[in-house]
Amino acid sequence: MERVVDPLAQKRSLPPSAAGTIAFIVMAAALVIAPFFTYPLFIMQAMCFALFALAFNLLIGYVGLLSFGHALYFGWASYVAAYAAKAWGFPPEAAILAGTATGAFLGIVAGSLAIRRQGIYFSMITLALAQMMYFVALRAKFTGGEDGIQGVPRGYLLGLFDLNNQMTMYVFVLVIFLGGFLFINRIIHSPFGEVLKAIRENETRAISLGYKTDRYKLMAFVLSATLAGLAGATKALVVQIASLTDVYWPMSGEVVLMSLVGGLGTIFGPIVGSFIILAMQYKLSSLGEWVLVIQGVIFVTCVLVFRRGIVGELANKLRIRGL
Repeated sequence: MERVVDPLAQKRSLPPSAAGTIAFIVMAAALVIAPFFTYPLFIMQAMCFALFALAFNLLIGYVGLLSFGHALYFGWASYVAAYAAKAWGFPPEAAILAGTATGAFLGIVAGSLAIRRQGIYFSMITLALAQMMYFVALRAKFTGGEDGIQGVPRGYLLGLFDLNNQMTMYVFVLVIFLGGFLFINRIIHSPFGEVLKAIRENETRAISLGYKTDRYKLMAFVLSATLAGLAGATKALVVQIASLTDVYWPMSGEVVLMSLVGGLGTIFGPIVGSFIILAMQYKLSSLGEWVLVIQGVIFVTCVLVFRRGIVGELANKLRIRGL
């Protein structure tokens, strides 16, 4: 039986490109004025985690691969960037590039092993590799063990701009976040992204059409790990510390929660989810471990009520595509 499409509903809906462009302009404008109304350090951290969630969503939302070990790339990029800036005296741009390259390298190694399996086996391999590297970070001397790498210098960007100035650092992080967002958005709407979606929907069909799906999945995995590394390296300079928290398995779970709350398979969902989770942690920090209980309740509520996540449900109700 054919589904009848309401032509009036189609007219009321915005084209995907127009909806996405409007949403991007609103988001960028909100982030530009945000530091004048709230604490800039919080917004900078939220943007770093939002980029991390976007990188994770690229893998699960558009390829269908669930990684339980994305803290590996986020955390180790943070360590390398922090050590490069503090011990080697790297300028901030070079330190971030070093951390991003670390995420890419680890993504190649881990992805080459993990994509050989599917489903829960893929997820368990990513988790096992992340836990192995967590214990390396715990024992390695350069990471500082449980103390981490503290007092990371922000330095001068390109030798000209003092990143110790809060607003200068904010603009730098904003440029990185918006650049990462546009890059991921371009991937999703490129022919490469369409192949990734085809693999997510029916990998067997994609193989029958002649696509070497393992190559595509590895490329998506490496891109996701690289962008997660960019987020981790940037965060190390923002908070001026790299610690075991960034490589421990709860961090991998947290990025899953951010993506699910905002909406898997949506470009703006992980951003919304990241800001909500970070805001909860800040506002409810006085409650101690009860914050985790509240996060659990919100997670269950989203799964039961907002099956597509906040952005996904909103876009569905308003018939807006491209969010």
